[in-house]
Amino acid sequence: MKARSLLSLGSCRRWLAALILFGAVSLGPTITAQKVILNEADFRDRIYACWLGKNIGGTLGMPFEGKKEMNNISFYTNLKKGEPAANDDLDLQILWLKAMEDNGGRVDARILGEYWLKYVPVDWNEYGVGKANMKLGWLPPLSGEYNNEKWKHSNGAWIRSEIWACLAPGCPALAARMAREDACVDHGAAEGTLAEIFTASLESAAFLESDRDRLIAYGLSMIPDDCRVAKAVRTAIQAKKEGKDWQNARLEVSRVTEDTGWFQAPRNVAFMIIGWLYGDGDFGKSISTAVNCGDDTDCTPATLGSILGIIGGTKAIPARWREPIGEKIKTVAVAGFPIPEDINALTDRTLAMTIKVLALHNAPVEVRTAPSDLSGAGSLLASGPKEVRPLWSLSPYRIDWKETDLAVTLDYVSDPVIRPSEQRSIQVTIENRTDSEKSVRLELQGLPKGWKVQGLPSGTIKLNKNTAQSFPLTIAAPELAPGTYSMKLSVTGAQKPFVIPLTLISPKP
Repeated sequence: MKARSLLSLGSCRRWLAALILFGAVSLGPTITAQKVILNEADFRDRIYACWLGKNIGGTLGMPFEGKKEMNNISFYTNLKKGEPAANDDLDLQILWLKAMEDNGGRVDARILGEYWLKYVPVDWNEYGVGKANMKLGWLPPLSGEYNNEKWKHSNGAWIRSEIWACLAPGCPALAARMAREDACVDHGAAEGTLAEIFTASLESAAFLESDRDRLIAYGLSMIPDDCRVAKAVRTAIQAKKEGKDWQNARLEVSRVTEDTGWFQAPRNVAFMIIGWLYGDGDFGKSISTAVNCGDDTDCTPATLGSILGIIGGTKAIPARWREPIGEKIKTVAVAGFPIPEDINALTDRTLAMTIKVLALHNAPVEVRTAPSDLSGAGSLLASGPKEVRPLWSLSPYRIDWKETDLAVTLDYVSDPVIRPSEQRSIQVTIENRTDSEKSVRLELQGLPKGWKVQGLPSGTIKLNKNTAQSFPLTIAAPELAPGTYSMKLSVTGAQKPFVIPLTLISPKP
């Protein structure tokens, strides 16, 4: 089986791949990726090690979660033999796998939002904000953006990114797109969402590339240079280059993230990177250093443990770390559906869904019983940054509702606020996704008494095959009391009728 690092692909390819990863050259649009083959047994082992690393890191760091001061640990504390700590980081990924299985391998933010409301009983921080917004009718990504200033930059999304990397191994742009659909439910278009794009991209690339510095550089190439996550990560890298110890690297990261602060993604992603940079290739030292940085200490080592598991497989995780916690899964944040018996069962289900997802997307990666062939890895990874860039500018106020034959976009343009005598603009776009003409009717239901709406077409709309039409609506409310006003956009003419919530709020003066 061929080595996983691009460094093993021959001198010419090696240097070209290096330049690509660091942004010095572009392969250009005429280069297409050669098919990459992942050996099934090796790939399964690395998925297993990903989930094992997640359990180990979460169990190590859980007792210290939320402490702002540095820690000084090097092994488990308060451990119950054979029992990993319950960890919502893993819980939500099990739920996302269920969502993928239930929906034939295709989910989006709206569908994931439905699973939040049905299967996540806890209301912690951004989880609670996102759920409350969805209950009022603000679907993702608005659910993660509105009234969420305190938590939309926080840690809830990037800590649950491994599922997308495992389902899209070696396809970082695909992993990033799925991660964005996940993250925006409770983080909108903020740093929390960019953080999950960073980790999902890096973790997906780690199935093809094993070099730490190249992987971090690759992750940075998948998010905006000027975002706060990127700035914090580069601060950690610079401290390492300057010969500073991890304690001073931590201080530098804390300084540049002082305004975003505690329990937020920029600082904690960088703390995870510090664990990796200063771990000297040692699994235990790496995850312990992440914990010792403090803050969200169950999340930083858990993500790092997953990354190290993806890169090196089970053999990269010493028995002294594996044996004390076993293979069990303990949940705390999901309920109402069967949980996998252990990480072996979770691994098998992940592998099966990966094969389906790669086929659905016609991905240039296949999982086979044949030996791995990574000779196309360089060009495959090189395409990622260009493909992912459109994700950076997606509006948090634009709600996409996709059915098999029709897609409707409801764009609030800005916060879903309406004021007396204001002409409130909302853009509605409807797309025919089929190869035949469609006759569609739109109706705004539940318009409050005295309100007026203009721009909505009366009667039936004729949509030619694979075409779309947009309708700029204006909604006016001459008088209204403070409160939430819930309406529904009814769509008929599709294979099955559907309604999209449309909710506006009148704030207190």
